Amino acid sequence: MRDDVSMGTDLFDTAPLDFVCPRCAMAASARFYGPCEDCREVMRATLGSAPREVEVDAYEPKMNVVPNAVATKD
Repeated sequence: MRDDVSMGTDLFDTAPLDFVCPRCAMAASARFYGPCEDCREVMRATLGSAPREVEVDAYEPKMNVVPNAVATKD
């Protein structure tokens, strides 16, 4: 093992970053860069929607698709 490479968890710095929120331009501190917590709450309230069930039609192959000869062999 090389001495200059550490295999511990110290490779991943989880300390919060200090940055300016790209949405409201206010100072923010978070683990990842992006909108601040206040902006995320506003976006969840205004842009989010409740999950819904989406019905998908069954797959039907196109007419130019031919079944595999081995698969149809009896």
